[in-house]
Amino acid sequence: MTDIDDLLRRVSVKASATEERLPHTATAEEVAQAESILGFELPPLLARLYRDVANGGFGPDYQLFPLRGEGRTAVGVYHEERATSERGEKAHWPVDVLPILDWGCGMYAAVDCRSPEGTVLLFEPNGIEDDWHDAWYVDTESLAGWLEAWVAETGWYEEDADEDGEMRRWETARQRLSESDVIG
Repeated sequence: MTDIDDLLRRVSVKASATEERLPHTATAEEVAQAESILGFELPPLLARLYRDVANGGFGPDYQLFPLRGEGRTAVGVYHEERATSERGEKAHWPVDVLPILDWGCGMYAAVDCRSPEGTVLLFEPNGIEDDWHDAWYVDTESLAGWLEAWVAETGWYEEDADEDGEMRRWETARQRLSESDVIG
């Protein structure tokens, strides 16, 4: 068993223990359709999470969005944020960054799908008026690390979490948002 297989097994065990009923997993075809609609591929671990654990409905606090389906989905929220970003004077949501969880108050956990390890970002727009790159932080360098923190209950969002360090700004945000201005 690889480390990723073991991580997905532990995520599945925790998800099953914390949720009364998990949604069905996404099929490989559903993941491929989502990627086609998005216009980019998901990092391998994110695709496996949806295929091997469940199509959302588990995870920290407010739970992961389903990839596609009824209600708010990762694909739907991505398109909403991109459309809003394209209508504004300055882009606030970069291409290829998939929102996976709504923290509330306009904040999202999102995965940079250009990064093979699936860097998990925090979008925290509160108090931002114009410099949208200041709303983006690196939550965890990899989706695997983010999932490990959830399983171990050591994420920043946990009540007893050690809050010694602050999240660092996502240094690539300014450049990626300027790409969005050109692409949008």
